[in-house]
Amino acid sequence: LHSAEVTAKSWVVTDAAGVVLEEMNAASVRSIASITKLLTVMVVLDANQNLDENIKTPRYRTNIPRGTLIDMALVRSNNTAADLLCQHYPTGYSGCIHSMNEKAIQLGMTDTRFFDPTGLNKNNVSTAKDLIKLVQAAGNYPLIVNAGSKDKIMVQTNKRLISFKNTNPLVGQNQGIIVSKTGFIRRAGGCLVMMLNTING
Repeated sequence: LHSAEVTAKSWVVTDAAGVVLEEMNAASVRSIASITKLLTVMVVLDANQNLDENIKTPRYRTNIPRGTLIDMALVRSNNTAADLLCQHYPTGYSGCIHSMNEKAIQLGMTDTRFFDPTGLNKNNVSTAKDLIKLVQAAGNYPLIVNAGSKDKIMVQTNKRLISFKNTNPLVGQNQGIIVSKTGFIRRAGGCLVMMLNTING
């Protein structure tokens, strides 16, 4: 990998231990768009809420289990799903955001701040170096790892079965992907974090 081959303004490549192999502007603070959803799901899982509990989802006119909402947030980067996960957090929406920021501090993500659970808020910021810590921690959550390997999910609504494709087109093509999350808003541009098993991938 060489800097001339990468169009991203900020990036970092590390080994499994987090040792930096190559980087460019890795300490630059930038909006991170839907990469936010990794932290949203992590705090929901930390709260040990019932994954089978049905949550009313007006947009799709049905009730959807919390576990399925997690898949929707991670695989399709569904903003409605991420919002609902936070709204139904034990301490409510604001408590969810607070827990996200507390979790970031616990992980040593000193240049990271969250203001919403979806990543639509341009003030959700981090650095490439901080995101390495996020991805490493996400790799300890079996449900997040499982979602990272799904090229699509099927969700049953009251009227039909909806297919949600993974926003990362590499998923399904590369069996070595352990954790994956994409993101895009105008302020952030395209964003991507991935943890790969380069031995099997």
